[in-house]
Amino acid sequence: MEGRKKRPAKPPTAKKAKALKTAKKAGEGSATSLRSTKRKTDGSRPTEAAGAGSRGGESLDDLRRNMMRSIVTEPLLSKTRRHPAGTFDVIISLNELYKGGMDGALAEVEKLAKAWGVSYSSVSNYVFAALSAERIEWLAKLTQTANVTDRRNAIVYRIWEDSDIEASLTRSATTIKADAAQRSFHALGEGIVWAVIDSGIDGTHPHFAAKQTMHGNIDTLNVRAPLEHLDFTPDVEARKAKADSGSASPPDDRSRRGHRSALEDDLGHGSHVAGIIAGHWTVAREQSMRVVGIEVRDETVGSAVDGEVKTISYRESLTSISGVAPLCKLVSLKVIADRNGTEHFKQKQGQGKVSWVLRAIEQVQKWNQHGRRILVHGVNMSIGYSFDPRWFACGQSPICTEVNRLVRSGVVVVVSAGNDGYSSYISGDAKQRFSYNESSITDPGNAELAITVGSTHRDMPHTYGVSYFSSRGPTGDGRRKPDLIAPGERIRSCAAGVERDRYVDADPLGDAPDDAGTTTDDPGTKAHAPEGGGVAVATANAPANGKVLYCEQTGTSMAAPHVSGAAAAFLSVRTEFIGQPERVKALFLGNAIDLGRESRGQGKGLLDLMKVLQAV
Repeated sequence: MEGRKKRPAKPPTAKKAKALKTAKKAGEGSATSLRSTKRKTDGSRPTEAAGAGSRGGESLDDLRRNMMRSIVTEPLLSKTRRHPAGTFDVIISLNELYKGGMDGALAEVEKLAKAWGVSYSSVSNYVFAALSAERIEWLAKLTQTANVTDRRNAIVYRIWEDSDIEASLTRSATTIKADAAQRSFHALGEGIVWAVIDSGIDGTHPHFAAKQTMHGNIDTLNVRAPLEHLDFTPDVEARKAKADSGSASPPDDRSRRGHRSALEDDLGHGSHVAGIIAGHWTVAREQSMRVVGIEVRDETVGSAVDGEVKTISYRESLTSISGVAPLCKLVSLKVIADRNGTEHFKQKQGQGKVSWVLRAIEQVQKWNQHGRRILVHGVNMSIGYSFDPRWFACGQSPICTEVNRLVRSGVVVVVSAGNDGYSSYISGDAKQRFSYNESSITDPGNAELAITVGSTHRDMPHTYGVSYFSSRGPTGDGRRKPDLIAPGERIRSCAAGVERDRYVDADPLGDAPDDAGTTTDDPGTKAHAPEGGGVAVATANAPANGKVLYCEQTGTSMAAPHVSGAAAAFLSVRTEFIGQPERVKALFLGNAIDLGRESRGQGKGLLDLMKVLQAV
């Protein structure tokens, strides 16, 4: 982060000083000027007569301004106007037509960064930095001046806000016919590698541990070089600083390559997603074990406090559980912070940055040599953010653009549609009302070439159709999205972090024998006693301290990994489609089951893995 200054920093060369002077002249009074004297510049509407020059609550002047060409995109432009002394995280898209090429453009950026004392990083044609509003304006004016003469002289193409992203999970395997595909085609994901771009994966969870199972040998997170598990959040720098101070953690387990923090998941979202794609767990004995945490609404009278509904936690039994493609290998690319950061390494639990995602995508491209050698066959992104349509066309944001490039390089990319399909609002009569939201697909679900997945019921999709919360299409520019739907309601998968810890004190329903002979601090505790009575199971499969192994979560975040697992299973059988993600997408869409709902909700319909395998 840079320090605040009262005046814009002087450009490092006399040539740039002259350009800035020219930019000021060119910007005054023009339609593209960052400081127009004809309208308010703080993002508010100009004052005008009621009903005159306005439409749908937005003035025609607002609409005209939003449609103008500019270098700084909304909402960043309005934010810099409201907070002229502020500092903003930005993504600078370099001009691909620059006369000096990308290397030349990066060299110019490096000069500016050194002159300003600003740290930065870059991926492909993007540069990430924290800049003051004054410096953002300076770059924009410099670019405007260059564009007037020759676009090849401009270093910058666009300046975007580095938006926050959020984490947007088995009986559901039967719904998409993954169980039938496993039996009929041995579609288990063997030989396939899938990247999970999320909040990390709990490397200690037995679901992913090395073991011999009914499906074969599983060691889900043991990937081969050059692949490794990587953390793109600021937590990596915090850990490096801790190591430099001499208080570092023990060395990483080299059988699982990469950053230790990438195989930690205090949030619990990434592990739940990963467990739907791959891995397997079974109890050591024939009897089931209470390792599943369940939450239900407390419907007793007086259970609500200050309008907040209470919940009741308890446990359910489980004998065996499997991912859709149990033998698939997973690589964790952590882009969602699973804990709050410090003052020097700021991060907020449950959130990430678009720039972190772009770095993860670029890493996959490097491993795959941009399509020359496919080592990572697919990517799951159960993350997203609502895009601002005022400036960039729907599906053309940096994250959507890079997703499309990744697909064109040979990688199947599966993303969640978002959970914005239903919302509440306050009407004119001051009553709270609820409605479904069309065109509510979030980025990167708007990416044309991604497989965008909505949610349906876990067991009865034909009866219940599209989940009420599942984001609906079409996209803002009129394309059909989502592409498919898959189970996303109360999906059972791996519990980790806060999602696991909430069930530590869950009541095991009182069925466990009183004479189990163990304490709640031992593995194989009373809480994990087998269903139907008997002595508590003392086995390595029982987690310590009475913790659960699995839990239920709901959302399109859980629907997307069903499709990722199905795609991995498909590619493990039909290997000729490796590196041809657009053909894979066409097959999945062409063989989906129509549930008889509007395409704006269901896309082409419900995923059917058996039908896809039988189609080729």
